[in-house]
Amino acid sequence: MTTVTNRPTNRIGLTSQDYQGGTTTLCAGCGHNSVTSQIIAACYDLALDPRQVVKMSGIGCSSKTPAYFLGRSFGFNTLHGRMPSVTTGVALANRTLLPIGISGDGDTGSIGFGQFKHMMRRNVAMVYIVENNGVYGLTKGQHSATADVGQNLKYAGINELPPIDICVEALAADCGFVARSFAGDAKQVRELLKAALCYEGTAVIDIISPCVTFNNQDSSTKSYTYGKEHEERIQDITFIPSFNEVQVDYEPGTEQVVRLHDGPSIKLRKLARDYDPTDRWQAMKLMEESRVANEFVTGLIYINEARATLPQMMNLSDTPLAYIDESRLRPSREAFANVMAEF
Repeated sequence: MTTVTNRPTNRIGLTSQDYQGGTTTLCAGCGHNSVTSQIIAACYDLALDPRQVVKMSGIGCSSKTPAYFLGRSFGFNTLHGRMPSVTTGVALANRTLLPIGISGDGDTGSIGFGQFKHMMRRNVAMVYIVENNGVYGLTKGQHSATADVGQNLKYAGINELPPIDICVEALAADCGFVARSFAGDAKQVRELLKAALCYEGTAVIDIISPCVTFNNQDSSTKSYTYGKEHEERIQDITFIPSFNEVQVDYEPGTEQVVRLHDGPSIKLRKLARDYDPTDRWQAMKLMEESRVANEFVTGLIYINEARATLPQMMNLSDTPLAYIDESRLRPSREAFANVMAEF
């Protein structure tokens, strides 16, 4: 006899199971798995058609995660640091697709930094998620570009270089949607993802996602403990440590110290409800203040809905390039000869 299980469906008739992917192969307690769960929840709540989503990634632990959500969607795993340029091509060729790009602090802040900055400048319509742990976990624990000064890793020694702040770089490049969260804050991550998925343009979410294997010491600002101790939140926060899920929740404008499974701490601070995310200069000032205070500010840091997207700036046809007949895309020999004659 077959047992029928009645699962709740969203407005397009899909269950949350329909938004899941394969089984994760990441370390138990990895913050990336929590982010994956919230991507699934956000897409389900918004009733997105998985067939209209294209998952993009580069190289790294973070770039493995698209295999773990939206198994019915398209996907493309690019070269290390090249996800932004390939996604730009995807977005221009078929604007009916919604790109969700998953990257890491190494993939974005190191080898892909130039591509990241140019994507902000062009305002490609996509959700750009950076799963930030300050370490190259896939290659056994070297420092990434977001690693703290003085950070001492098991196999890499002490970092002497100042870190790159993903949100500050996005603000400097005039990105129209900049947010930060903590992997353990399930509710905040989910709500920020929903907002990003509905934003027309590049939406960057820098998510502090501790590496439980290579970068979870007390002194690391990318550890679970430091994140919970130093997060300053605009909206909400929850926490997931290694092995077992741990959640925290506190009021906007307050601080929360998070103790990790192995003892370290991270400080998180929620932004007050009266914070104005449309003021870019206030956002820049806030990021500098939080840097000086050694805090992580979480929530929607900046939004500008007036920025034109890349297709709008280039005056592209409303019909995606993928749907335009080749005869219209490829000039005739005569037209090509006329163009060449002009040179």
